[in-house]
Amino acid sequence: MKRILTIVGARPQFIKAAAISHVIRDKYSDRISEDILHTGQHYDDAMSGRFFTELDLPLPTYNLGVGSGSHGHQTALMLSGIEEILLRERYDGLLIYGDTNSTLAGALAASKLQVPVYHVEAGLRSFNRAMPEEMNRIVADHVSTLLFAPTHTAMQNLHSEGFTDSQAIFSGDVMLDNVRHYSPIALAAPHSSIPDTPFILATVHRDFNTDHEHRLKTILSTLCTLADTHDTDILFPLHPRTRHRIESLNIGPLPERVRVVQPLSYLETLAALNRSWLVLTDSGGLQKEAYFCGRPCVILRPETEWTEIVAAGAAILADADADRITDAVATFRTHCPTPPTQFGSGSAADIIVQKILD
Repeated sequence: MKRILTIVGARPQFIKAAAISHVIRDKYSDRISEDILHTGQHYDDAMSGRFFTELDLPLPTYNLGVGSGSHGHQTALMLSGIEEILLRERYDGLLIYGDTNSTLAGALAASKLQVPVYHVEAGLRSFNRAMPEEMNRIVADHVSTLLFAPTHTAMQNLHSEGFTDSQAIFSGDVMLDNVRHYSPIALAAPHSSIPDTPFILATVHRDFNTDHEHRLKTILSTLCTLADTHDTDILFPLHPRTRHRIESLNIGPLPERVRVVQPLSYLETLAALNRSWLVLTDSGGLQKEAYFCGRPCVILRPETEWTEIVAAGAAILADADADRITDAVATFRTHCPTPPTQFGSGSAADIIVQKILD
């Protein structure tokens, strides 16, 4: 029996981990066991606790409870806590997801102790090293034992950095697995916070938008304009960081058509995506989920790791520019993206677990 430690800390990682955890329990429970370590990077119930419940993800064996803080402080606490557990326990491998500080801390702690590291969602590159996530994913990739690429573009990035086919494996995207599995469940359930009529779904949470007053105010004022000019409601789940910044900047109440709600659970997000007609976001995960649900996306960033979505005509990079956002929304008013073909077959989790066991 092989023992794996899974590192999670943020909302997207809970969702990705659920796909693989289900495969381990349903198909390989006689060959592999999994413990989950929650770093506590996302720690309130809206961003953490209820995801474990609705995704049927096993409760963490360990919770470091590091909370918020600067990148260095947060990563250092995680690194110390993960190392302590790896020294005490005997794991055969460590599973990490994406590009957060939790990802980086897990990769560094395990690699220094010669514990094999398996990186799910490897090979993504925005080619903007000012992004903390870019540095996290590059370092994590280069200390990992197996790298699971969600797209062929990610595979090309890994090959260009010297990784061989024995290290880098095209698995497809576990988020596609989840969207296909959970969307019918999400649409069958009642969701009081989600409008019945078509709307725009908008999210803003990345620090380069929330921590720069001009960018945040531009995005918020553009949302107000879009609601009026397109005669549409905008559902705006408010991330705790964004809420804090809006309050600290004394930004006045948004108009009624911009419906501010608490952060959505995963099933609520899928229901919202399927009922919306457009998505505006700076979230990497929501860009993909929008594409998987057939919804066009306006990306509130200057670049994206998911270049395949832009190339497919399903997303437009608009940054925090009012005119570019407005033009992109007008472009998508009558446009419907084509179904995804670049992200695998929807069986990424099974491929990943089999390769780890091999």
